[in-house]
Amino acid sequence: MNTLFDKIWDKHVVQVIDDGPTQLYIDRLYCHEVTSPQAFAGLRARGLKCFRPGRIYCMPDHNTPTHDQDKPIADPVSRKQVETLKANAEYFGLAYYGMMDKDNGIIHVVGPEKGLTLPGMTIVCGDSHTSTHGAVGAVAFGIGTSEVEMVLASQCILQQKPKSMRINIDGSLGRGVTAKDVALYLMSKITTSGATGYFVEYAGEAVRNMSMEGRLTLCNLSIEMGARGGFVAPDETTFEYLKGKDFAPKGEEWDRAVAYWRTLKSGDDAVFDKELSFNASDIEPRITYGTNPGMGIGITETIPNLEDIGESGRASFMKSLEYMDFKPGESLLGHKVDYVFLGACTNGRIEDFRAFASIAKGRKKASGVTALLVPGSWNVDRQIRAEGLDKVLAEAGFEIRQPGCSACLAMNDDKIPAGKYCVSTSNRNFEGRQGPGARTILASPLVAAAAAVTGVITDPRGLM
Repeated sequence: MNTLFDKIWDKHVVQVIDDGPTQLYIDRLYCHEVTSPQAFAGLRARGLKCFRPGRIYCMPDHNTPTHDQDKPIADPVSRKQVETLKANAEYFGLAYYGMMDKDNGIIHVVGPEKGLTLPGMTIVCGDSHTSTHGAVGAVAFGIGTSEVEMVLASQCILQQKPKSMRINIDGSLGRGVTAKDVALYLMSKITTSGATGYFVEYAGEAVRNMSMEGRLTLCNLSIEMGARGGFVAPDETTFEYLKGKDFAPKGEEWDRAVAYWRTLKSGDDAVFDKELSFNASDIEPRITYGTNPGMGIGITETIPNLEDIGESGRASFMKSLEYMDFKPGESLLGHKVDYVFLGACTNGRIEDFRAFASIAKGRKKASGVTALLVPGSWNVDRQIRAEGLDKVLAEAGFEIRQPGCSACLAMNDDKIPAGKYCVSTSNRNFEGRQGPGARTILASPLVAAAAAVTGVITDPRGLM
């Protein structure tokens, strides 16, 4: 019996080249301003049009400032990239959602919340975190700029078929443990290269019980395990989330779509190339201590000692600790924090703001902390205000910024200064990722909120 990945992949195969890649049809191409300019330039140079313009959606997010979006972008490089995307969308007749548009935001947040991302689709974008869209039961993966050009021109892509992996998370998650903690736990167990060459299906009781926001976070981080992508089979949670979304099917079309989506699951006798199982009860709130997302510990644990690290990894382990100014065997509880970032395509959704506000309510932001609270879209911003979370956060001393990728990466104004520590809900803690010399500690919204109100790394369970 085929896996769900096989079902979706095989349905989109145009042709298989002998001893070569598969020509795969793509249902949806998302374009942002960073990886698309050269692709559009390639089309212009060859005098080509977009083959299926109605399948392509453009949105600036990486370079957009999170304040004064109604004014021209100050940084000339960022401004040029955003202006170029708009010009290309107009020239090629593509859907474009610019800054201040009510539907703008981070493309990986907007796609699912608008119902552009649907079960059974193949979805690509020139961005590694395209794996996020797998949460609805789609095969979604990041591609390079030359591949973006290929999809613009043909609505197809040449790809080697990845191997299949299923990761089961059995049992129920404990208090204060989120999908972000599950992902950080998996990375620490299988390493940041442990899923290289695979497409991961997440399964098990803990995954079935996750909200759609939680699944989006989990799938978002698949790429950080080396996977080509990750996804969750669609179920009632998926259908409830998508029903009534702007681009989701309506009426009888909805009924037909759901009937098909219910068939999108791996058979009981499906054989995966690799299968792993973990217990949800083993996972506690987590933080990272190093410079890749796999270098993480439970919040009550200590940084490993040198002898706990394999000989081949010791040099990079020590280099990471030197960059972070941490020591082997050290506990990070109580460590001073300078910045807190809530947002990104990993944790910029309404559920993440609810979690953060639940800790902030009735407390005050620590005086030494600079907090960047950035919704993943204008729709999330509207939800925050409709639920009164903005008032809860304002009373605690927090300000909500305008949507964008923000401090996830140093491509806009929201940079972390050199040497400063940032507890961040984003996806990567590489050297310089949040700014030259910045020190990033990846965590969930609950852990970020606990740090924001105490000024130090704190177990959020004591504040819940």
